[in-house]
Amino acid sequence: MKPAPLLGALAVRSLRARLTIGLVVLLALCCAAVGLATTTALEGFLVRRLDQQLMAVGNHFPASLDPASKLRGDGGPDTRGQATGTFGACVLRGAVTQAAVVGDRTETPVPLTAADRRELVAVPGDGRGRTVRLSTLHDYRVIGLRGPAGDVLITGLPLEPVEDTVQRLRLVEAVVFGAALLAAGIAGAAWVRLSLRPLRRVAVTASRVAQLPLSGGEVAMPPRVPHTDPRTEVGQVGDAFNRMLRHVEDSLARRHASEERLRRFAADASHELRTPVASIRGHAELALRHPGPVPDKVRHSLDRVRCESLRMGELVDDLLLLARLDAGRPLADEPVDLTRLVLDAVSDARAAGREHRWVLQLPEEPVIVHGDERGLQQVLTNLLANARTHTPPGTTVSVALGEPDGEVQILVEDDGPGVPKELQSEIFERFVRSDNGRSRSAGGTGLGLAITHAVTSAHGGRVELRSRPGRTLFRVALPQRPGR
Repeated sequence: MKPAPLLGALAVRSLRARLTIGLVVLLALCCAAVGLATTTALEGFLVRRLDQQLMAVGNHFPASLDPASKLRGDGGPDTRGQATGTFGACVLRGAVTQAAVVGDRTETPVPLTAADRRELVAVPGDGRGRTVRLSTLHDYRVIGLRGPAGDVLITGLPLEPVEDTVQRLRLVEAVVFGAALLAAGIAGAAWVRLSLRPLRRVAVTASRVAQLPLSGGEVAMPPRVPHTDPRTEVGQVGDAFNRMLRHVEDSLARRHASEERLRRFAADASHELRTPVASIRGHAELALRHPGPVPDKVRHSLDRVRCESLRMGELVDDLLLLARLDAGRPLADEPVDLTRLVLDAVSDARAAGREHRWVLQLPEEPVIVHGDERGLQQVLTNLLANARTHTPPGTTVSVALGEPDGEVQILVEDDGPGVPKELQSEIFERFVRSDNGRSRSAGGTGLGLAITHAVTSAHGGRVELRSRPGRTLFRVALPQRPGR
């Protein structure tokens, strides 16, 4: 297994878990240090006590093993006062002459290997304690003292009681420290959870703010984070977050008020301009119908006034519609035969764009949706006018209507030059016009696709664009029953 995936699987991302694990790890290190110190100290103390016992015993037992003592008539080995397991050995001229261990009633000779003999010969007669390992007796603590014949008399006691005591201490510490670590982990987790509760409230509030639609409209901010002790780091974070929320709320409120004033201005201006624009157009048409002779330049000027007033009237109507949609005015909610609307829109587009090739694909059964018929008709008209206006003659425009995945879809596709890539992200904004990369035979207001997006969104649907050279697709998706 590679180390990177393993480390990624073991990585702890929760701050609460990391703090708890860190606390337990630090406590475990402290317990390990305490355990190591106590066992080392106890082992050293018991070994020193063992050395003191060896010095108190002296070389009485190994001296009784010396063959010279038997020749002098001193009798056999003297085991009186010797603890069971006491080891004795005589080393003379670099060779072990005798080696025995005290049994229950008498001494027992100890068989020595070559390695055992080398280790005993290496013991100096300085009276200092050393640890040796004998193949048949395991670990012994021994001291060597000089005998009267120049030999080295070695006395030893087993280290097994010391090792048993130290091992028992290690076992007790392991159990106690393990229980302490478990209790500390549970208590630490509860304490960290309690301490981080204010920070958790900050995270919950931040998540609620992140889910709010901040792009436009009036925004209702969530409740502030409850005040905590400002002397703590968590309290400081909570106070800073509350101040940030207040600034954001004030900014959003000012933006909403500005948007409302702009919408009211656009609506009022559009409403007020409809009458004078219609009056200008009417007077221009009336002047053009004058029976008397009119100079060509004057007639041309009047014709331009009529055309521009007509174009300005369309712009005013579009702005008024967008202002009403921005204000959230409810649309009509009635059954709309979308098949008939598509047929009529394609028929009108074919009549207006005879240089284009129009392809229509409709299902066998009528497609009915609930919504505003005039708004949906304008969506179709704008999409087809966009395809007709911004593509060269001879372009094939395909219109398809279907009901895939439980929703109604309108697809308008053409094989024209495509929408410039830098404009695709803002194509549904207001007054955005893709002059570059597409031929234009007539001017537009730049509001058609913005109205398409606004009307579709008001019906609970969405409109998407996919474009590349040679293929441009607008997809309008509408629910059967708009969720408003």
